[in-house]
Amino acid sequence: MIAGDTPRKARSYAHYLKIDELLGLQERLSEPARHDEMLFIVVHQVHELWFKQMLHEAEAIARLVERGDVRPATRVFRRLIEIQRVLIQQIAVLETMTPVDFLEFRAHLEPASGLQSLQFRELEILSGLRDSGALALELHAADEPARARIEARLARPSLMDALDACLRGRGFDVGGDDPSPGRLAALETIYREAAGHYDLYLLCETMVEYDENFRLWRYHHLQMVERMIGRKPGTGGTEGAAYLTGTLAKTCFPELWEVRTRLG
Repeated sequence: MIAGDTPRKARSYAHYLKIDELLGLQERLSEPARHDEMLFIVVHQVHELWFKQMLHEAEAIARLVERGDVRPATRVFRRLIEIQRVLIQQIAVLETMTPVDFLEFRAHLEPASGLQSLQFRELEILSGLRDSGALALELHAADEPARARIEARLARPSLMDALDACLRGRGFDVGGDDPSPGRLAALETIYREAAGHYDLYLLCETMVEYDENFRLWRYHHLQMVERMIGRKPGTGGTEGAAYLTGTLAKTCFPELWEVRTRLG
């Protein structure tokens, strides 16, 4: 701040949070305006706000873990998990809308699709689901700024990459080109000798809970879609429920699940 400048201050609650601008963003496209279109817009806009916060927190976690600050990273991970629980509950709000209610304005969504959520794709990539990058680049082929964001995200370390750096800093031989075998061996040691690596153990268990909630959100989202449109194609020419069904087996941190088999 230049000497003599006055620090910026909020003039009011509404000014600080830009309430007028925020509440002006819910524009229904149906004519005449359909009642439940407002719910659909609000819930999805709130999802995008939470995705923004999740990216903010996950980026902080990656930095903390990479430099070995495991305990504060675990604390921030707990916040991510609570946000996930909120998102799962928000799906129940959408399910108060009947299929007939949705069909009254569904045609106005074309060619938009939830698959096009750039922030969700970024969150997947940051969480380790790198194949989402190819899908995102395809979906945003004509949007150069969006493609640049995805490419930048793919170039940065994922949460598991950050954990690898942390493990190397703790003396574990994670390996280079293919870190998976060394990563799995390190995780097995952490779980078998949890008392000696308790901060890492708690971080790993928190990562598993985050991954589990990711899958739970996908499952509830699928159920909501089937409840609204059955097995019909989604908007924007997507496969709808058929595509979502194929995502249920995705895991962000496969070695954290595989290590449980080794412990038997």
